[in-house]
Amino acid sequence: MRAMYFEAFEATPDVRTLPDPTPTEGGVVIKVEATGLCRSDWHGWMGHDPDIRLPHVPGHELAGKVVAIGKGVRRFREGQRVTVPFVSGCGHCGECRSGNQQVCEEQFQPGFTHWGSFAEYVAIDYADQNLVHLPEAIDYATAASLGCRFATSFRAVVDQARVTGGEWVAVHGCGGVGLSAIMIAAALGANPVAIDISDEKLAFARKMGAVATINARNVADVAEAVRDITGGGAHASVDALGSPVTCFNSIKNLRRRGRHVQVGLMLADHAAPQIPMAQVIGHELEIYGSHGMQAWRYDAMLAMIESGKLAPQNLIGRHISLDEAVPALMAMDKATDLGISVITRF
Repeated sequence: MRAMYFEAFEATPDVRTLPDPTPTEGGVVIKVEATGLCRSDWHGWMGHDPDIRLPHVPGHELAGKVVAIGKGVRRFREGQRVTVPFVSGCGHCGECRSGNQQVCEEQFQPGFTHWGSFAEYVAIDYADQNLVHLPEAIDYATAASLGCRFATSFRAVVDQARVTGGEWVAVHGCGGVGLSAIMIAAALGANPVAIDISDEKLAFARKMGAVATINARNVADVAEAVRDITGGGAHASVDALGSPVTCFNSIKNLRRRGRHVQVGLMLADHAAPQIPMAQVIGHELEIYGSHGMQAWRYDAMLAMIESGKLAPQNLIGRHISLDEAVPALMAMDKATDLGISVITRF
């Protein structure tokens, strides 16, 4: 198979021919039809993820067809269209038994714990617990875009922040995660406020459902600007970027008893951000993380997509080739593209 491959962190990846994967007893091999390019892949390439063992094939947002199955697989067969959460549970630990596969103690993550989907084929373990049947109405590129950013945002907004109609939701960062959160919050009847440093991204956020925007470079105090717009602070706030500044502002801009959800990764030098703890205590704020979404929760998200309430396809910016993905991956920390890039040519 053709795959993107690197032998050292921060070294330019190669696109080379590698052996095709084979399924484990409980796993499958998927022919990758589309795979999203995500900032998490950049973090992995930089060496920020301790689960990665070199050499490595990145990629964790994917959709495709099952082409081989292990003898222990019962719920899937060859030829079926599928996608998969980027965090897959083992199915037998306490967290999996409670329905929380997204924090499985023995989790399988293509592109991190194992070789990923920047390749023609990818092996996925624990298939019966983690694969998601893909409706015919949803194309592969759209399905691939769900795997990390959109599904994580869905869980962050719907399950963790518990957003309801009429609430104010601040979203810090208008990349793939932030734009997804804005679209989902708007679909729930909430009032999203988009915060970024790019006027172009903020204009796009309005198209995705933001009712107000703030350019963080043009205000002295982002949290105060949010409080002014919302009449006292956001009911819920999402740090969709992952930086000490956006994390602090997301907590600071909450009204009393508000909910902050951290989605943007806080790694390397950003791993220990400052938190306004006196406000957390005095205002009884809730602080959550959001780490992917369970396969069994995909039904609710897919139903909203099929009904037209959510349109994640509108977040896709570019369809690129595997070769074009190499420079795109290396430049992700500086990327200014609107929308999500999806690899659809291998």
